[in-house]
Amino acid sequence: MRATALDEDGKRINFSGGPVGPLMHDILTGTKPDGTAYTDNADRTCKNWTSSREGSAQIGHHDRAGSSSSWNSAHETLGCSPGLFQKWGGGGLFYCFAIN
Repeated sequence: MRATALDEDGKRINFSGGPVGPLMHDILTGTKPDGTAYTDNADRTCKNWTSSREGSAQIGHHDRAGSSSSWNSAHETLGCSPGLFQKWGGGGLFYCFAIN
């Protein structure tokens, strides 16, 4: 995943154990390890990606660091503010996918 963890300018995103900081391995997904949405009533998408304060988000680690082997569902955030994302190794980044 490290090889494909690029920003919109094609630059590598900082990863756990990487040569530069700050750590930016958290990615916003809101999904279970199998890539599907949660069906309970818990907010795992920062109010459908509209809140920068209330709620929380399910995140993955693009470098698969930590106790979870799932790149798209490692743990929940402590909140939805940019400061909380940065504190725990994220920048509020999304992965975008396209179909050819």
